This record gives sequence, C-alpha cells and structure tokens, in this order.
Amino acid sequence: MKSKAYIIGSGIAGIAASIRLRQAGFDVQVFEASEMAGGKISEFEKDGFRFDAGPSLFTMPEWVDELFVLCGKNPRDYYSYSKLPVICRYFFANGKQLDAFDSPEAFAGEVQRKTGEPANHVIDYLGRSRELYELTEKVFLQSSLHRWRTYFSTDAWKAFFHLYKLDSSRSLHNRNESSFNTDETVQLFDRYATYNGSNPFHAPATLKVIPHLEFQRGAFFPDEGIYAIVKALVKLAEDIGVTFHYHSPVKKLTVTKNRITALEFSGGKTEVQPGDIVISNMDVMNTYRKLLPGEPAPEKILQQPRSTSALVFYWGMKKTFPQLHLHNIFFSADYKTEFDFLSRKKDVFDDPTVYVNISSKMKPGDAPAGCENWFTMINAPHLAGQDWDSIVARSRKNIIAKLSHMMGEHLEPLILSETILDPRGIEAGTSSYLGALYGSSSNNRYAAFLRHKNFSSRFGNLYFCGGSVHPGGGIPLCLMSAKIVSDIVKDRMK
Repeated sequence: MKSKAYIIGSGIAGIAASIRLRQAGFDVQVFEASEMAGGKISEFEKDGFRFDAGPSLFTMPEWVDELFVLCGKNPRDYYSYSKLPVICRYFFANGKQLDAFDSPEAFAGEVQRKTGEPANHVIDYLGRSRELYELTEKVFLQSSLHRWRTYFSTDAWKAFFHLYKLDSSRSLHNRNESSFNTDETVQLFDRYATYNGSNPFHAPATLKVIPHLEFQRGAFFPDEGIYAIVKALVKLAEDIGVTFHYHSPVKKLTVTKNRITALEFSGGKTEVQPGDIVISNMDVMNTYRKLLPGEPAPEKILQQPRSTSALVFYWGMKKTFPQLHLHNIFFSADYKTEFDFLSRKKDVFDDPTVYVNISSKMKPGDAPAGCENWFTMINAPHLAGQDWDSIVARSRKNIIAKLSHMMGEHLEPLILSETILDPRGIEAGTSSYLGALYGSSSNNRYAAFLRHKNFSSRFGNLYFCGGSVHPGGGIPLCLMSAKIVSDIVKDRMK
C-alpha cells in the first residue's frame, strides 16, 4: 500500500510538491480551501477584462519546465511562453524614461544614454550579481539551510570561502550608491529589494543577486497569461494521478506522540497513517496558530518582522497607451521617505512608486478592442490596525493624479471597470498572515537563516513549502521550496 502525502494548500509550491511526491511513489491528496488552485497566483474576469490577480513577472521558466520533464512530459504540450525583449519601462519623477532591455549590454547602453551613468558600471554590477548567484544558488536556494549535510558539500565550502562576496554587512542602497553615479540608476537597482517585500535602505546588499535573474536569465510571458502556469501544473498533476479537493479547508491537525495523525475538516477528519506525510503550503504562521493551536511553536522565527503587502487597483481602461509596455514602473520622487512610511509608519506615502502591468499588450484578448487591462499596484504595509478604507481612498486619488501628471493625460474618466485588492483581502483570500506577501522580510543580514525551515523538528511527518518558508517568496523560490521538501522526504524514505 502506497504511503500518502497530504498537502494543505494549492499555491504553486503545493502543486509542485504534489507532482514531485507523486513521482516519488506517494498517493497525493491536495486540500484547497477555495474553488481554484494557485494561491496568490489567480485570475478573474470582469466587464470584458481578464486580469492575472497576483504575481505578474515570470522568470526562471526552466524551473517550471523541469516538473514536466520529471514526469516524462513535453512542457510545450501544456503551456508556452515567449521571452520579453524589454523587461520593464521605467519612468522617473524628473521626466526621464528608460527601457530595461533583456541584454545586459543593451540595457547598460540605454542607462548611459538616458541617465549619463557609465555603461561599464552597469555591466560590472550585473557581473557581480551573476557571480553571487552562481556562488549561492545550490546552497541557499536549492538546499535546506537547516540540515548539516548541506554544509559539508563542495558548493557550501566554496560559498563559505567567498563569504565576503555576500556583502551582507551593508544595505542594498549603500551598495548601489557606491556602485553608481546617478540617482536614477541607484533607485532602479534599489527597487529589487521589493521583490521579496523588503526595504532597500535596510535589506542587506546580498539582494543585489536578484537582477541577475532578469538581465542574464531573462523575463518571460506565458502566452495565455501568468495563471496559465497554474493551469498547466494542475493538469500535469492530475494527469499523473494527484487528487485535488477544492472547497476543502483544513481546520486543525491532530497530534499524537509528536506526529500528525489526522487532518480535521468541518465535516470530519482524514486519518494519517504511519508512513504518511503532511505538507503545509499555508503561511507558516497560520499553520501553527490555526492548525496547531496549543502546540509549542518556534516563536523566535515566527516573530520575525513581516514583509510588505500590496494595494492593487485592477482597472479596465477605455483606451490603449502605446507609450506603455507590459511592465511599467513610475518611481516616487522620494524613495527613502516612501520606504520610511512603509516600514516605520506602516502607512502609504502620498507619492508612491506605481507599478502598472498590462497583459493585454501581449495577450490582446485580455481587454475589449481599443481598451487595456491595468494591474496598478503600489507597495503597502502589512496589517497593523490601520484605517484601510481611508488609505485606499487616499492612495487611489494620489495614484491617478501621479499617473495623469507623468503621462500628460487625465486618466480617471478612462476607467471603465475597477476592482480593488488591499492587505485585508490578501490575508482573507490567501491565508497570508497580516497580508504580508512574502512572510517575513529580508531587512537584516541573517534573514535567510531566520526563515522557517522546510520541515518540523517537533512533528516527525510535518513539512512546509511556499513563500513564507525557506528559501522565500516569488514563483521561482516557491518552486525551489517544493524541491527541497521532496528531496528531504525522499532522503528519509531511503
């Protein structure tokens, strides 16, 4: 009789873990509270517009394709994607604009032309970013930091021998200030701290590794939109025998002698037999607080500062804008104050940096003819008792005024359709503690070691995957957390 793997939550990490464990011989059951898989990756349609409601940037597609190859399938039979020649268009408060081309050389040339920053400064920075990625990938991203065997590999010794290259003793902003001459280039590279919900003025310069994923590995767009990745992976999982249970929230885990012995539902329970495992793809805080109430929890880890959240306006616009690309950033004139509001005041600055994603640029069917679907997002603090109705109203007004000014056109009359998502909705819809998108932040040099591990030390058959645990949030790292979990499980089966 096959051992069973029970997975709580069908975020992309939960789906990936289900595929890997099914291939390892488990009978896999996935329990999802909502009516659809994907977690933070979702989609919806309204008034003729389709929106990818969650993550919008797709990098490292090979880590998705790997799951299909593992199962002997051709990824292109399930989904396809194309590489973006322009990753993002940047708009600065002083009126300057530049395109982040996919080639480091082309991008460096563009930065020099538009800002005066010597191209070799950008090339050198990206070279260090690549070197740091290659040094740390196998140890920090593809392995558990909480198992001794990780530290006795050749890759680990190589990384530790070059530990100084992690550059963790100063902030990302300080590193960027010492690397570049122009304010625009510093601000552009400071932005990468937001990729895991952190503050560039506090987060370690180790985060300079992130640009490598875009400029030297590429950014991509799935032909049917970001949610097509989830659909493809769910179909793959079902094709190989994974069972998904929707509208099936797990309410509690039963513990007997330091093992999970049952998953409890509103209408009963599912017994967990010896040899079976349980993997939580829920936010790790909610796993302990909601599913394991009264059980000892790793409080020091759980009390780490939360990452930022987001405030999103999904706008159906009754016009097309040729001056915009798929990904667009409109920077704040005062980045430091913006992050001071987010981190210290737990509020939204009146001049926020605005991200506008328009999938209809690549997939015209996402909007009616002559229209565009705008995913308009700003960074927001996690929930801390704020008056969110007031923050949403104020931010909407400020965003419209900012974009109207920077684009030279009054935008509010062009909004045909509107849906709003704030941290309250993120917490309620995705079980993200306090609405934090990435679990804990990376605002200190030890953050990588202070994320919750992928297995429980107390409960012998409980494991964790997803953005709130090692190695972190975002599609690529969530996929890596699934791989780490499956590797640990398979090691323990030997």
